[in-house]
Amino acid sequence: MNLKIIVAISAVLLLSGCGSSGAWGWYVIDPRTATGQENIYFLVSGFWATIQLSVIAAFISMILGLVIALPGMSSNRWVRLPPRVYVEFVRAIPLLPMLFWVFYGLPVILQSLGININIDAFWGAIITLAVSDSAFTAEIYRSGIQSINKGQTEAAKTIGLNYRQTMRYVILPQAIRRILPPLANQFIYIVKMSAFASVIGMQELTRRANELVVTEYRPLEIYTLLVFEYLVLVLVISFFVRSLERKMGSDESR
Repeated sequence: MNLKIIVAISAVLLLSGCGSSGAWGWYVIDPRTATGQENIYFLVSGFWATIQLSVIAAFISMILGLVIALPGMSSNRWVRLPPRVYVEFVRAIPLLPMLFWVFYGLPVILQSLGININIDAFWGAIITLAVSDSAFTAEIYRSGIQSINKGQTEAAKTIGLNYRQTMRYVILPQAIRRILPPLANQFIYIVKMSAFASVIGMQELTRRANELVVTEYRPLEIYTLLVFEYLVLVLVISFFVRSLERKMGSDESR
């Protein structure tokens, strides 16, 4: 019902303003005109870059988060310390300064080490999002794994499973079912934070909206469409996540 109300209000707002000649400038995104169609196509073309950026960053973040989380639960103090320092350090750094450091500073550091690697806007954004989110993902993994009853681990040991086999066949399958909802929230977070990639020239949704505002001088109308682009994207992701939760048994409402 909420989605229907949002769509109805959006349609009334956009269509009522398309033909107005006052302060509103909805004509810039009016699908009935050639200019409006061209502008809409330009804006919507940023979807692929945003999705591609978010999916790759989320995948790397989940792998990196698991690698950080497992030693962070070790009984050995010195094995546990580096992951904890990493999590606290990364979580304390705002995303935008980290993005600037990775894009402008990391190539300089690599070059001083004799490694000549060009980091473009796409990969700079991916590295930043993946590293920034990995600290939060590691904590999600840690809480999920630690929520599994210790009797599961003890039972695995009695049948001869080692630590790696216990994690792979016993603990992680159960933990993933529990952490799927917060992991989905983190993916939505990455999708929204991908907008910061616009400041280093990444041609995603926000960058295209900024460029169109510069040429059309209609920020209200263009950014309104940008908001609904992100809204649609997040709603689609939420739909698939809910479906996956039901299939995996993560949906407690079943």
